[in-house]
Amino acid sequence: MNLKHTLITALLAAAFFMPFIAGAQNTGRKVQIAGVAFYNWENLFDTIPNNPEGRDLEFTPGGQRQWDGRKYWDKVHNLAYAISQFATKTTPVGPAIIGVSEIENRSVMQDVVNQPELKKWNLQIVHHDSPDARGVDVGLLYNPRYFKLENVTNHRLASVPFRTRDQMCVVGSLLGQRMAFIVNHWPSRLGGQEKSEPNRLAAAALSKSIADSLWRVDPNIGVVVMGDLNDDPMDKSVAEVLGAQRKPDKVAANGFYNPWWDILESGVGTLAYKGSWNLFDQIIVSGNLVDAPDSSWKLFEAKVLNFPFLFASEGSLQGAPKRSFSGGAYLGGYSDHFPTEIFLRRYVTK
Repeated sequence: MNLKHTLITALLAAAFFMPFIAGAQNTGRKVQIAGVAFYNWENLFDTIPNNPEGRDLEFTPGGQRQWDGRKYWDKVHNLAYAISQFATKTTPVGPAIIGVSEIENRSVMQDVVNQPELKKWNLQIVHHDSPDARGVDVGLLYNPRYFKLENVTNHRLASVPFRTRDQMCVVGSLLGQRMAFIVNHWPSRLGGQEKSEPNRLAAAALSKSIADSLWRVDPNIGVVVMGDLNDDPMDKSVAEVLGAQRKPDKVAANGFYNPWWDILESGVGTLAYKGSWNLFDQIIVSGNLVDAPDSSWKLFEAKVLNFPFLFASEGSLQGAPKRSFSGGAYLGGYSDHFPTEIFLRRYVTK
């Protein structure tokens, strides 16, 4: 299936995975909906050469990308507009949680959330400087009206032969229920999938270790692993090492369910490579968020946020995500990845 054909498939899938409130009218109970999203911001660097090792020179006015203020603020505005479109009828001020990757520093995150489209949401920032060789980090945005932050820990992937992104674990209370969000950007496929796979196996093992340590302290905490994993749901790192199951009925309370397997199989992905789709941008939930009582947060939907304006409409990338650069040429797009989001639901009596 080529990208032009999968554009149609993707738009149909986006229409199918619309939010809904099941049973609220029949039961008389109030339904709460919380969104949890992830978005790779594709090299959001500022324009200032402030890295002593020169890792950011490519993204400066005199660098290869000629990354000046106009291009930077265009991208900041584009990302803010895209995120503003995450709002739905059931989540009118957007997701409670948004994990992000490929950011240079806290300042660029601040510039995005300060844009007019997002400022009214009052999104708060969690950021940590990683040792990554390219100078990019992961981060997290949260809406304080829904999420109360408890603590943040950052975990180094020391078992790979290069410097890569730390994994960020954010623990807090989502409208009174304890949750943990592990934000990832696993090592890339540079050198080929097979050659680079051991690095992602190590990253998956680290995520699993973080989750297990959380459950040793609190077996009931809901755990969400999210990020650009640079692997698909069926790859060994995700399916075997992390243990993210395809079928929800096979998941233990302190195990993981991956809702993206079937979505990718239907032809919908988050990034395109050589005419086919991958779905690297995953949000994976613990089993206690799948088999849960009505009064607790429970997964009921997952979707790729492949809005029509995020697609490239012409040229060799037609039908793929509209990115900032292609072949060295500036395109003025959003990102080379589509965002993803899951929706959690619970019933309340008050």
